[in-house]
Amino acid sequence: MPVEPPPAVARKTQKARLTQAAAASENVAIIGYAAAPVGRYQSLRDGEGLLEHELGISVLLDACAAAGIGKEDIDALIVAHPGEHTRQGYFHTFIAHQLGLKADGAVFQVLGNGMTGGNTLDQAAMQIRSGKARIALAFGAHYESAIPTQDHLDYSIRLTGDVDFQSIFGPVPVAWYAMDAVRYQHEYGVGRDISGHIAVKNRAHAALNPRAQFRKPITIEDVLGARPIVEPLGLLEVPARSDGAACLALASEEIARASGRPYVRLKSRGFHHEGVHQMSDRPGDTLAYDPLRIASKAAYGSAGVGAADMDLAQIYAPVTIVEALASEAAGFFERGKGAYAARDGETSLQGRIPINSCGGCLSRGHPPEISPLYDFVEACDQLLGRAGARQVSDARLALVVSELGKFNAALAYVLEGMQ
Repeated sequence: MPVEPPPAVARKTQKARLTQAAAASENVAIIGYAAAPVGRYQSLRDGEGLLEHELGISVLLDACAAAGIGKEDIDALIVAHPGEHTRQGYFHTFIAHQLGLKADGAVFQVLGNGMTGGNTLDQAAMQIRSGKARIALAFGAHYESAIPTQDHLDYSIRLTGDVDFQSIFGPVPVAWYAMDAVRYQHEYGVGRDISGHIAVKNRAHAALNPRAQFRKPITIEDVLGARPIVEPLGLLEVPARSDGAACLALASEEIARASGRPYVRLKSRGFHHEGVHQMSDRPGDTLAYDPLRIASKAAYGSAGVGAADMDLAQIYAPVTIVEALASEAAGFFERGKGAYAARDGETSLQGRIPINSCGGCLSRGHPPEISPLYDFVEACDQLLGRAGARQVSDARLALVVSELGKFNAALAYVLEGMQ
């Protein structure tokens, strides 16, 4: 009978095999993932509720278990900035400390507005592609549900435009989108009675999603009758405050293939930044979302596919009008037709291109710094046939999009399920 090597020797042997596999290819795969249901975990008082790292580490360990890896296999931990409302500073090293994680690749956190979660996965993938890591985690926990309104408002205002010349007038991010909604109505005659169907559709998807924060079905009458928030948007057309945590484990495709488990391939990537910070002071087409058009076109081109080849899309859309405009910029619909597509069922689960099958930011919930991580999790569920009642039939390719402040920049990934 062959003699089994001691555990330490076995781990070194396994690491050597993983290193050889990682060096053989630049293709990156998602080999495991997990996410907590989006909701309200935060408490104003210390000692109450579940702390960010407690929820986050539980999810992280679940992702590792799903990937079939242990702490000794992890070379890089990339952490989404947890937001200004998290008391613990240097959250990335704090998480590594809580885990007792020793890493030779990298441990750092990233920030990129609404693109933060997307950047987190992107940087984890870069660790694999560069050969610095065999296994990299893209992780995030974001809390903001119990922050006093005045503190949340102050932070939101400071994010908007030039803090010395624009923020002083008090605009908040949802106001950008409200202006887009007004312009959309002016250009194309599309009012809330049409765009509001995006909220109805997303809630119908969320009703089938156990991770969603809001699952009670709504009607277009509910949307139109909700109290106003920012003209012309009402309560059901803008996101609530949310908490959550998500983690994805990435590896080279060789490692993924050798594991014998189903995985999701990062088939291609596109990115574009238009050199604008949030509210532009330069003349331009506010409804064009050019960065997304450019980024998605690059992702399609690199993958050798087109928008028509996508089986579903996960689009970062905090507001109804954003989903309409982004679906147009991504090439799914002509300009002015995105809202009508939702009304006509084209973006529903059984439609031509299901969009935000999880319920999106509006109904799944929107912990802003990590919403894109939830979008990647949903895409993985769909591409691996694990979405249950909301499963898109024969899903093979998915577009996942994250954005930086009113789509001044966009990161687009085409994902492919490998079973």
